[in-house]
Amino acid sequence: MLAFALRRLLVSIPVFILSTFLVFLLVTWGADPLAQLEAKNPPPSQAVINQLADQLYINHSIPARYWHWFSQLFFHGNWGPSVQSGTDIGQLLSTSLTLTARLVIVATILAVILAIIAGVVSATRQYSKTDYTITLIGFLFLSLPVFWFAILLKQAVVNMNNSLNWYWLSTYGANTPGLTGWSAFSDAIGHLVLPTIVLAMSSYASWSRFQRASMLDVLGSDYMRLARAKGLSRRQVMIRHGLRTALIPLTTQVALDTAAILGGAVLTESVFGWQGMGTMLVNGINAGDFNVILAWLTVSAIIVIVFNLIADLLYGVLDPRIRHA
Repeated sequence: MLAFALRRLLVSIPVFILSTFLVFLLVTWGADPLAQLEAKNPPPSQAVINQLADQLYINHSIPARYWHWFSQLFFHGNWGPSVQSGTDIGQLLSTSLTLTARLVIVATILAVILAIIAGVVSATRQYSKTDYTITLIGFLFLSLPVFWFAILLKQAVVNMNNSLNWYWLSTYGANTPGLTGWSAFSDAIGHLVLPTIVLAMSSYASWSRFQRASMLDVLGSDYMRLARAKGLSRRQVMIRHGLRTALIPLTTQVALDTAAILGGAVLTESVFGWQGMGTMLVNGINAGDFNVILAWLTVSAIIVIVFNLIADLLYGVLDPRIRHA
């Protein structure tokens, strides 16, 4: 298992380098960090523009600019300053990433658990009323745009809070400043509930369909019938043999959907006013802030690579044939 993990880790290194180069190219071609500065009336002097261009390394070739940025990041952990505000991007990331990670991790875990339960129940009761109900719920959430579902849920909770005079479920922000101890923890949970539901249900809907299809395929396999013929109970056959194998396609889909989850987090954070990675990206795009956009895309690329690495390792846990390949 250790050799398998090391091979997957070594493969991830060139993937990371290539992804950062592609991200750098996209941001370089798509954003001009000096555009807003040059558009001011009156515009700054050419000396000021040249000084900022030297600081941002803009006057060099793309390979030289990439190596300068990558070496600063890789060897010194320096993300560079925000072009517009001058704030260190490392500080922005430390606070924004913490909030987004809280939301994405909780929502992903919840979506996976719900998808597994719904997929297994739906497959084992195929064409029953339960199957049809779960399928209907799944397609309902699949058809709802994330931002629209977030707005509907937010408005519904606002109306409920006003009618019941009960405000534990918060509809804006990630926390209430000034709280400590248990009050701060309870408040953070209250702020987390609604965006987690929005982000989790949009992923659960598609993942439950994958789990159902995978479980149906496993239920009809020869080794499942052989396990039942040996006298194993239905519970043992379902959990130890069926579910373990059926989780492999879902693991793949969760890893592939990481980018979509981050995209959904951008919309969710915008609706609920979270000052996380999503808000950081939107502000960076609006301001044309080259380094902020580059930092967000790089962190997203790293997260996608890490999720796929975890998926590779889970393959080895779920299927010993892969581990020893």
